[in-house]
Amino acid sequence: MAHYAFLDSNNIVTQVIVGRNEDEVVNGISDWEAHYAKSVGQRCVRTSYNNKIRKQYAGIGYTYDEAKDQFVAPQPYDSWSLDSNNDWQAPVSKPSEAGIWEWNETEQKWER
Repeated sequence: MAHYAFLDSNNIVTQVIVGRNEDEVVNGISDWEAHYAKSVGQRCVRTSYNNKIRKQYAGIGYTYDEAKDQFVAPQPYDSWSLDSNNDWQAPVSKPSEAGIWEWNETEQKWER
């Protein structure tokens, strides 16, 4: 079983479905991205539940970076920025000490 993400005109994921594997041919259909796109009326791009393609599994609200052929998670906080690997980074590095750390956007710092 394969998973497919539907994209709006801004390459934002609007829906993710389970569909046919790429190597399946049913009633002469073998290009499942094109088939699902035509059925729904939005661009369709395969995603991998196991993160084997396109960096990570797409979710609703994710963006598809066409140039890098990757899905990018939504920005977690306004102060965070994307690095060259399409990962969100806080303006302050997360402490290396053990424990559960959460970002405080108001104070721009990590807290236990």
